Amino acid sequence: MDRNDIIKELRAKLGDSLEENEKMLKAAGEKYAEEGNLDGINVVGELLLEIMPEDRKKEIERLTHIDGMRLDEYHQKIVALIEEKKAVQALPLAEKLYNKIVQEYAPTETAKFVSLRNPFEDNLCQILFKDDKILNRTPFDFSSFITTYAYLLVETGSNIDAIPVLETAIEYNPVDVAPRFELCEVYKLIRNKRMVIEVSRDTLKIASSPVAIARCYANIGYILTSFADFEDAGVFYTASIMFAPNSAVPLEMKHLSDLKGSPIMRPTHQQLINTMKKYDIDFGPDKTVIEVCAQLSSYFLSRKDYPNALQALKMTYNLTRDEHVKELILKIDPNSPMFIPKQGASPDQAAANRENISKN
Repeated sequence: MDRNDIIKELRAKLGDSLEENEKMLKAAGEKYAEEGNLDGINVVGELLLEIMPEDRKKEIERLTHIDGMRLDEYHQKIVALIEEKKAVQALPLAEKLYNKIVQEYAPTETAKFVSLRNPFEDNLCQILFKDDKILNRTPFDFSSFITTYAYLLVETGSNIDAIPVLETAIEYNPVDVAPRFELCEVYKLIRNKRMVIEVSRDTLKIASSPVAIARCYANIGYILTSFADFEDAGVFYTASIMFAPNSAVPLEMKHLSDLKGSPIMRPTHQQLINTMKKYDIDFGPDKTVIEVCAQLSSYFLSRKDYPNALQALKMTYNLTRDEHVKELILKIDPNSPMFIPKQGASPDQAAANRENISKN
């Protein structure tokens, strides 16, 4: 159903009672949120605003607008400046947006705001970051907005200032890898080995794709190279390309090989396990992440919600390479694209995944 169809359907259900209209629209919004239907969510928000009394409408607009622009539109304006290489001009706008968010959507003693974007993030956050506070949904993706501000701080030379900003972004969405990767980049820039490893370790606990896992390993390989831990760096770089190819990693491995004066030897699976244990890291995807993906797959399949089931099944397959999951995906969508590892780079990976699954 496209945006115009959603508008027609919801408008047809509107009646004379403000209370009943709000109840209907909020129920529709919850349904669209569960489905991950952004058009539906946006339409519901627009209609809720449209039917509100003027005083409430003004308050909502005060909370969701800057200089007459919706916060997401304001963020797009910042992104456009970044794309035009105008970081200096974008920075004060991003700071204004950041201040608006932290002032208007600050946590209280009993509640806090979160920017969870889909059922997977909802479930993973509730499991890994349990909180007694009431969780209120933000109207927009504040974690991304704040990460943009931190990026601009780094681009304009304020590396240290970006750290608390990124920590704030993580508070709004603890299971979003993007602000954690940006935080890792800051610690790489200031050569803080302990924090690069710590942030990467934490990111691996929420990483839901081979690409995210590979980036964590590559970040650790980078900082270990900087501190001349050449053998361990080689292990992490090798693990990175086993999970997802990245054109930058072979160049980093060449640099590492030049520094150590000898080729990087491909580690055995047991060497991977042993090296990562030194840094309190388990090789492969996190068990809880796999469990959440699998549980969501079963839940959506039981409800015949095939779009969401397909998304959860793909996440499960990409993390496990389980052939049964692959069969389910192809039954739903025979032409479904799936992550394909670089050919010839995954024999040890397959063994590692099988071992990891058996532990779960």
